[in-house]
Amino acid sequence: MFPSNWSLCALAYLALSASGCGNNAGPGSIPTSPTPSTGGTASVTIAIVTTGGSNSFSPNPAAEAQGGTVAWRNADNTTHRIVADDGSFDTGNIAAGATSQAVMASAAGVNYHCSIHPAMVGTISAQ
Repeated sequence: MFPSNWSLCALAYLALSASGCGNNAGPGSIPTSPTPSTGGTASVTIAIVTTGGSNSFSPNPAAEAQGGTVAWRNADNTTHRIVADDGSFDTGNIAAGATSQAVMASAAGVNYHCSIHPAMVGTISAQ
């Protein structure tokens, strides 16, 4: 007996929904959803750049006043996803040439990384 169309659709949906990549906060962590936008323009924008063949952030560390907002501008030619090490924010995927939505900066500062390229790390220091 062949499975019904409903069964095939359900299986296809499950297979596609499980195939996403680049949305985790690090090895062994549970995927997170992008942080809701704070709206408006960020008070600090950090560039994602390629220097000497390696991806990096500029400035790094970045200084932000308590309660300020931060966004990342992808000046690279590949997608990135910036996630706070403490889980306080997740930009979602940032396409080449795009800028992320602004997220709130932690009052104590925060370390972050690209979940797609884990060797890319940065720090936002609180002022």
